[in-house]
Amino acid sequence: PKGTKEWTAEEKAECMECFKKFDADGNGHIDAKEVRDVLVELGEKDVPGYRVRELIEEVDTNKNGTIEFDEFLYIVEQCRSGKESGFGSVVQKAGKMNVLGGSTASSAAGTAHSYSDDEAMAFSDWINYVLEKDPELAKVLPLREGTDDLFTKSHDGILFCKLINDAVPETIDERALNKKARHPVEISENQTLMLNSARAIGCNVVNIDAEDMKRGTPHLVLGLVWQIVKIGLFARINLANVPGLARLLQGDETLEDLMALPVEQILLRWMNYHLGNAGSQLRVSNFGKDIKDSEAYTVVINQIAPPGSGTSTAPMQISDPAKRAEGMLQEADKIDCRKFVRPNDVVKGNQKLNLAFVANMFNMHPGLEAVEIEVIEETREEKTYRNWMNSLGVNPFVNNLYQDLRDGLVLIQLFDKIQPGIVDWERRVNQPPFKKMGGNMKKLENCNYALELGKQMKFS
Repeated sequence: PKGTKEWTAEEKAECMECFKKFDADGNGHIDAKEVRDVLVELGEKDVPGYRVRELIEEVDTNKNGTIEFDEFLYIVEQCRSGKESGFGSVVQKAGKMNVLGGSTASSAAGTAHSYSDDEAMAFSDWINYVLEKDPELAKVLPLREGTDDLFTKSHDGILFCKLINDAVPETIDERALNKKARHPVEISENQTLMLNSARAIGCNVVNIDAEDMKRGTPHLVLGLVWQIVKIGLFARINLANVPGLARLLQGDETLEDLMALPVEQILLRWMNYHLGNAGSQLRVSNFGKDIKDSEAYTVVINQIAPPGSGTSTAPMQISDPAKRAEGMLQEADKIDCRKFVRPNDVVKGNQKLNLAFVANMFNMHPGLEAVEIEVIEETREEKTYRNWMNSLGVNPFVNNLYQDLRDGLVLIQLFDKIQPGIVDWERRVNQPPFKKMGGNMKKLENCNYALELGKQMKFS
């Protein structure tokens, strides 16, 4: 269906996170089983088939029996405009979302946004953990659970400047900060420096300005904090820091092939590597449904734990999923890795927080014996181009300058951002997912169109 709303890249990314809560297998659509699974997780013990079918039929305008992302966007638009909907109410409950009416100056007027309490708690806990020893934040930290501290105590820009420097050291020269800022002009200077620095490390700060951050607008604050945290976690996952990553090579892959994979795929491969070494038959292909039972986590934690840590696989004997998740997290705590997720986040399969949980475990205890290799590091120019693309909000996030541009979509998005309206999205652009049969041809068509756009704009 075609709604009337023009979605920004930020809003689409926010909706995609919620869409993924339903799309457990990541195949791009929500089927009846996935809807039923979500209903069960929300506390509905006995979900009849007709109820699931009714919910899907309410949204499924093309009548193919599943819900695609454009249909999902339409129902979210209906919810935000105040129209009640059976499936819409499920969407709101699924993310334990807080819905905020109205928006700030740099956002589109009259819209509604949402944020997750679970994510606010997880990010607050992480900030407390990584910045607790900074004496200049003694009056700010810890951020208290169940409060608005994350949104109010960051109003002067200093907290997030410190977080950026933790993610990518020496990004900000702290001598440039107004550390005793009281006047609105001084606070705005800090926030502007913070936003420019976030953009420099690859964050998308489109539609965010200093006033938004001073007000502590929740959905904007959480979105920015997640980007900073993710960039910091992912920055350490490379061959220079962990030469043992070479042990994850499969078949005739080269190191370049391996490091061209999205970081999420590398982390899944890392988990499967340790599951295999532990003699387990378990394997994971996502950070949603495959980890909900905590079993894969329990095995991996026990496998990567340093000698003498006292970990075990005892939680696997617990029958209740929530209690098993708590037992698993107690094992993670023994190796200082109880971060980002709570039992409920594991059981519900919160993909964002589980991804952060695994990335932090990798950084703390990769458990990969070093291999003698020649590491070809990313050049400064390559990193600069990548960060520039990501700062403009391209989707997907560019982790590898070469591999992630092969389907042409990022290049086409860049042309559209440089000269809005130049791209014919309806007739000329092939969107993912790309099928195995004919998919490469669709990508080639995109690349040819990108070259055509470059010529129109006289770039060559």
